[in-house]
Amino acid sequence: MDREEIVTSALELLDEAGLDGVTVRRLAARLGVQNPALYWHFRDKRALLDEMAQTLQSRQHFGPPRHGESWQDWFARRGRERRAILLSHRDGARLVAGTRPGPELIGKFEAELGSLVECGFTPAQALLAIGTLTRFVNGFVLEEQALQQRHVDGSPTDLFEATPILAAAIRDSGDGDASFEHGLRIVVDGIAINLTPGTTRP
Repeated sequence: MDREEIVTSALELLDEAGLDGVTVRRLAARLGVQNPALYWHFRDKRALLDEMAQTLQSRQHFGPPRHGESWQDWFARRGRERRAILLSHRDGARLVAGTRPGPELIGKFEAELGSLVECGFTPAQALLAIGTLTRFVNGFVLEEQALQQRHVDGSPTDLFEATPILAAAIRDSGDGDASFEHGLRIVVDGIAINLTPGTTRP
């Protein structure tokens, strides 16, 4: 048994039981070992969760913009890809929230910052831009996944009859994908507006 096998099994347990159900005891039982065997590879549960989050996020493509692709289109593609990755596992957004990235992810992040600097961003602008996009995606998916788990009491029909404006807004605003695209566009446009004029290349 190695670290990769443990993390793979832990991600499977995450899908079955949710983040709150990922415990060292349950994971050890799933692998057919005693708890101390896991602590040989991970010093504590926090270290295990960090490794799970690292594995999940490493599936994202961190490369520079494609040939002829504007940084705006690159950002939008990056946001969509991150959302899909977080949604690929139950509680994916909760898992990555607040985790500590490892050297591999930090190295890829450094390369992304460099790509934005080549587009005309200052290092600080690049960091703030990527951070803003990442927090938007994480927060959106966090709410998406929470809604999937939540059981709403009462009759939606009765609620909508009492709130016709809300009912019309929900009906006309589209599904989750449409809401995400709307927010993503606002984030990317907002980043562009707040850059110093003339400092970036498309």
